[in-house]
Amino acid sequence: MKSSLIDPDANLARECYALVYSPSPNRKRFPENCVTVKATEEDARADANPAKKLVPAVLFGPSRSSEGFRLFYLVRWLDN
Repeated sequence: MKSSLIDPDANLARECYALVYSPSPNRKRFPENCVTVKATEEDARADANPAKKLVPAVLFGPSRSSEGFRLFYLVRWLDN
C-alpha cells in the first residue's frame, strides 16, 4: 500500500521481506516492534511460526505516523 504522501525518491521507506507478529490477519499496518525485517523472502518464510503468530510478509516502511510511531504497511502476506 503505497501512499501518494510518500516521496519515492526520499529513500526512507521501502518494500522489504519481514516476519510479522500478527494475531489478526485483518491488520494492514504494524508498529515497528511487531516486525523483524529479513534479508530475503526465503528467510522470512523459513522463520515463520504460525503457532506463535509469526507470519511472513512483504511490507512497506518504516514510515512515521502522525502519533510519532514507526509503522510498516502490509503489501502482501507470503503464506497465502
